[in-house]
Amino acid sequence: MTDILVIGAGYTGMMAAHGIARRSRHARVTILNPTDRFDERLRQHQAAAGQALGVHRISDLAAPAGIRFVEGRAAAIDAEARKVALDDGRALPYDFLVYAIGSSTRRVEHAFTIDDPSLAERLREHPEGTLTVCGAGLTGIEAATEIAEAYPRMRVRLLSRGEPGSMMGPKAKAHLRRALDRLGVDVRTGVTVAEVRPGAVVLEGGERLPTDTTLWTTGVRVAPLAAQAGIATDDLGRVLVDPGLRSVSHPEVYAIGDAAAIRQGYGVVHGTCQSGIPSAAHAAESITRRLRGKDPKPFRFGYIHQPVSLGRKDAVIQFTHPDDTPSRWYLKGRAAIAYKEAVSSSPLKFYRSKRAIPARMTGRTGGRRNRLAS
Repeated sequence: MTDILVIGAGYTGMMAAHGIARRSRHARVTILNPTDRFDERLRQHQAAAGQALGVHRISDLAAPAGIRFVEGRAAAIDAEARKVALDDGRALPYDFLVYAIGSSTRRVEHAFTIDDPSLAERLREHPEGTLTVCGAGLTGIEAATEIAEAYPRMRVRLLSRGEPGSMMGPKAKAHLRRALDRLGVDVRTGVTVAEVRPGAVVLEGGERLPTDTTLWTTGVRVAPLAAQAGIATDDLGRVLVDPGLRSVSHPEVYAIGDAAAIRQGYGVVHGTCQSGIPSAAHAAESITRRLRGKDPKPFRFGYIHQPVSLGRKDAVIQFTHPDDTPSRWYLKGRAAIAYKEAVSSSPLKFYRSKRAIPARMTGRTGGRRNRLAS
């Protein structure tokens, strides 16, 4: 038996673990995570607005596939001895390691992040106060609109250097802006936050904006586990991988999702579930091929869409070229809601499937632009 250890039980870690376990009878798969609760990261904006989401246990999702679940936090990786030390003194050995720890929003003093469970309680305590959302990326937009809809008496302010939805085409971007206006979100662009204080956000130039609650949604950080172990990483701490998603310095280590610097012809893939799940499925196939004495195939990925919820009653989907530039096609309103709901709920169906999801079904590999980029 070959010991496969997966660190991180988010969307990508769960997909990789299931993919390996379903494909190989000679692999003993263990998944390590700090808690037994599966975090539906795609729905964090709903949880922040106080909506009750279903509770999914990692142990329940892992057991049917024969995956061993260990609850604990990785403290260090010993890449030479091939084992991971936990913060409680235990150690887990591995023959292959799947590094799927993901990333998180950079934390700022006096501000909440979208994954902070106490944010929902804070908003319930101040339903008529002011919420300032710093950053108008997709997370900031979804949080601002979801909360504005759930708390109609709350003043929601969205601060950004650039225009919300700037990566979208003009029609999708116009629909997004109309939704922000309809929900009463106060959008201020061309500003930079210099400091967050208790009860206020200070902009560069000195302007002080009073606020009851501040939500910080910009900036990404990756845990330094890999770098501290001597595994080659980029400046952000993401593991440098070869075309088969193997570490360039330690080929027994595979990195996927936000924790990996995956280069394609159009640049380094940015971390989303859209790219993370295909990378996990590909890593599962690659490890299985190695167990059978075959070489891994190169990973090829092209983007498909930019899906954005605008509360529970609206959404916009910008379809894209493989390099994530906007195409002419988009969805809005009810059609976009149905599409977004299908996309957000699909990973749990994958994990419960009795068959492995082929990597080719989770990524976009066709198209002239993608062939040239790859």
